[in-house]
Amino acid sequence: MAQSEAEVLAGLAEIVNEETGLETDAVEAGKSFTDDLDIDSISMMTIVVNAEKKFGVKIPDDDVKDLITVQDAVDYIVKAQQA
Repeated sequence: MAQSEAEVLAGLAEIVNEETGLETDAVEAGKSFTDDLDIDSISMMTIVVNAEKKFGVKIPDDDVKDLITVQDAVDYIVKAQQA
C-alpha cells in the first residue's frame, strides 16, 4: 500500500536515526544527505537497503546517486510504491 509523503518522511527519519544516531526531527525534506546530515556513502547504502525493506520498493544502485536530498528519497519511494 502506498504511503503518504509524510509517512515516508517519518519512516525515512527513523531509518536515518537507527543508522546514524541523528534525531528524527533533524531529518527534514530539504536537507542534503551528505552536506546537511553528514551521511557517508556506506551509511547511505545501509539506509537505502533498510528503506527498500521498510517501504517494499527497489532502489537500483544507479538511482541512489540521484537521491541528494531527503525530499528526493521521499519522492522516489512514493513514486516506486505507486508503480
